[in-house]
Amino acid sequence: MLAAFVLLPGCSIQQRVKRADKKYAIGEYFSAADIYKQCYSRLSTQKDRALKGHVAFRQGECYRVLNNTRAVNAYNSAIRCKYQLQDSTVYLRLAQVLQFQGKYKDAAKNYELYLEAHPNDYSARAGLYACNKVNEWKAEPSRYKVAEAKEFNQKRYSAFAPMFIGKQGDALMFTSNRQERQRGSKKLKRASNVTGQQMFQLYQTRKNAAGEWEEIELAEGLYGDQENEQQNDSAGKQAGNAEIGVCSFTQDGKTMYFTYSKPINGQDLGAKIYKSERASGEWGEAQEVKLFADSSITVGHPALSPDGEKLYFVSDAAGGYGGKDIWMAELDGDEWVNPQPLGPSINTKENEMYPYVHADGSLYFSSNGHPGYGGLDIFKAVQDTTIKDSVVWLLYNMATPLNSNGDDFGITFDGESQNGFFSSNRNEKKAYDKIYSFILPEMEFLAEGTITDNQGEAIAEARLRIVGSDGTNSKMNARRDGTYKIKLKKDVKYVMLASARGYLNAKEQWNTMDLKDSKTYKMDFVLNPISRPVQMDNIFYESGRWELSQASESGLQSLVKLLNDNPNITIELSAHTDMVGNDKFNQELSQKRAQACCDYLIKHGIEKERLTPVGYGEQKPVVADKAIHQKYSFIPQEQVLDEAFVSSLPADKQEICNQINRRTEFKVVKTTYKLY
Repeated sequence: MLAAFVLLPGCSIQQRVKRADKKYAIGEYFSAADIYKQCYSRLSTQKDRALKGHVAFRQGECYRVLNNTRAVNAYNSAIRCKYQLQDSTVYLRLAQVLQFQGKYKDAAKNYELYLEAHPNDYSARAGLYACNKVNEWKAEPSRYKVAEAKEFNQKRYSAFAPMFIGKQGDALMFTSNRQERQRGSKKLKRASNVTGQQMFQLYQTRKNAAGEWEEIELAEGLYGDQENEQQNDSAGKQAGNAEIGVCSFTQDGKTMYFTYSKPINGQDLGAKIYKSERASGEWGEAQEVKLFADSSITVGHPALSPDGEKLYFVSDAAGGYGGKDIWMAELDGDEWVNPQPLGPSINTKENEMYPYVHADGSLYFSSNGHPGYGGLDIFKAVQDTTIKDSVVWLLYNMATPLNSNGDDFGITFDGESQNGFFSSNRNEKKAYDKIYSFILPEMEFLAEGTITDNQGEAIAEARLRIVGSDGTNSKMNARRDGTYKIKLKKDVKYVMLASARGYLNAKEQWNTMDLKDSKTYKMDFVLNPISRPVQMDNIFYESGRWELSQASESGLQSLVKLLNDNPNITIELSAHTDMVGNDKFNQELSQKRAQACCDYLIKHGIEKERLTPVGYGEQKPVVADKAIHQKYSFIPQEQVLDEAFVSSLPADKQEICNQINRRTEFKVVKTTYKLY
């Protein structure tokens, strides 16, 4: 009797663990986790190490599915009990929950530990790759703009998997466990054995004339008198005692497919897909959609193709790739036939869920098996049409800000647009799901700037001609202040020519190819006058020499461009010295400098006949203009910087004037070269 009394507690623990295992096996994770937690503290690390490791690991698995942060501690407890010697999967799961929490370095270490025993495991390799690349990905977010859709969310409750009712974009259905009342209904009391939360139901809302979402209420017609719920196991009008959610609609919004799970004898035994027709504003009696001959197979998350001929759904049926997979069935009359899992380019051994088919045929879904930021990430899949006789999908992670290290899932688009809603538990300590809106702003490409003369004064009557590789050929006038702004198109090569009466043309070339975001090109045009000399900037010589310095390259290249932009002009290119030195030396030096500039231009493709080099020495001192006076106030406007004026100045100011006089200029001689 004493021995039996001593052994009784151990037997009791064994039975409780088995009970928890059964609940775990049928997906009642919340209930199972509570039992595992109680058992763990009563097991000895020395005597019951193997069982305690098993309990800790299963507890971690329950917490992981429930997005409970205590999963990390549970997995670490399993490792302390040497559970990894039985099953190294504990490293994989610990890595995944650490990644979910954004602890990428710690996650990477555990992925590496798991890969030591499973070097070819796709999930672990994908996770490790993502942890190493995540900072790089975050530095290149997508163009989507994301904001919480607060009108759909309620504190301390979840809302997720929004879906537009039809293609009009004015009505929305979503899944939530919020505590909204409906006429004649009671609050839902029963907590789910799967999640520990209040039961999930379908809620709907509609836009009013002002474009605002109206009051949220239970889906009309699906929920009737709840007093008799326990007596009715159908999915018809008495659905209050069942979990209903994750729906999809035909394009006209009159037929809804949804996920339905009703407990039998107090146990959640999986989900099924039901179909309901809308009449007179309410949803009618729902009927089960038969997808498999075996009625015990769990199916959910229906998604109709735009033409209504294909039904995508989620199942863990045999024949998949592990975890929850995305399947597809085809419509044959009134029945859905030939259910098949999508291939390995979509499905992994982890979970692929929440499919959605865009109006353009792209498939969107969420996965925690492909490289991502953590938890479920939203992916876009497009069929590769270059491969014949095989269905291969090209996958694109939707990137931040749509994706985060949390769960991001249940996306829906407003018709053919790239705007819509999705759900996420990002930044939620208790993992509540919230609905977020997203928009993809139209990319805008602009060219803007000013058109001025070489003194910086706006040219009021300037004109622009824009020629594009797409056939664009247009003209426009600049504003009176010399500014302009032009809207451009994507993936076009442009040439823009600025001109004005009495000025030389200026031309710029650029393109909008391969841009991933909006861009404004800032392009200012400086038009040089035809009627007066133009000083060239950045032309430098060694003191007393005529050889061009390397620093002169940019200034001379600007002149090459100007001559190419104006192919019918000829110019006189002149060099000038200051008053230092004798007149004959200065004249010869300036002539050689002018010739050196012309030689450079000829070497770079300018015809010799268009150039006349002239050395003026100190014969033509500068006449100060407004710009010189503003920069050097001691020099009056219109003052000739001749020897008499310069000699009257202090030495430091004399050097400034000498510097101004040492210059290279050009002036237009003819504007009809090769025109006749």
